[in-house]
Amino acid sequence: MAALITSASNPEIRALAALHKRSVRKDTGTFLIEGRREIERALAASLQLVKIVRREGTEPLDMGVDELEVGPSAFEKIAYGRDGLVAVAKTPRFALSDWSPPDLVLVAVAIEKPGNLGAMLRTCDAAGAGLLVVDQVTDLTNPNTVRASTGALFNVPIAVAASDDAIAWLAASLYRVVTTTVAGGMPPWEIDLTGRVAIAIGSEDRGLSDPWLADSFDRVTLPQPGEVDSLNASVTVGVLLYESLRQRTA
Repeated sequence: MAALITSASNPEIRALAALHKRSVRKDTGTFLIEGRREIERALAASLQLVKIVRREGTEPLDMGVDELEVGPSAFEKIAYGRDGLVAVAKTPRFALSDWSPPDLVLVAVAIEKPGNLGAMLRTCDAAGAGLLVVDQVTDLTNPNTVRASTGALFNVPIAVAASDDAIAWLAASLYRVVTTTVAGGMPPWEIDLTGRVAIAIGSEDRGLSDPWLADSFDRVTLPQPGEVDSLNASVTVGVLLYESLRQRTA
């Protein structure tokens, strides 16, 4: 059994902590998964785990993966705590070509807030979206995204693609594209969200980028009789995906 690592300045601990940086995750092709539930869901989804780090005194997982036991201060350098477990996993492919076209696709453009992205992943899983397409701005393996998704990151089919490539794939796959806008669109209950449809949403501050503003796309707007001029992006996604589910099951 490997010796307990207690120092937060240990080179291995520092290397693990560096995975909080997107550039390091990209260079190493690995990312962190924090929490027993999330690790178990990653394994169930056949993700390749490189190592499991557990805080001193935490029960081993015994899942056939190398485990490293570390002291509390060393663990806190890597993760925020919770149940004292964090795994290092190989970053999976997120290629659009890997997936067959499902009926319902969510396209999320320039979603930079990990909490929003994690909530969108949970909603995709819950409401039955068959694919989430994001652009290169989106940081899928940010530890906060992984945590906020509560494991949905490993259940939902995901692809990373530039907007032009995503639009071309959707057109070739005969999707109707429905874009979200703060004004001028149809309310969701008046637009057909059944069949092969892709719902596209942009960031809360900038909205969708130019490629998604084509006149050939349908537009949907959530009515907002209050004083605010925009909704949280993940809330909008929840409303639209569940409206699609309602229409599909009516």
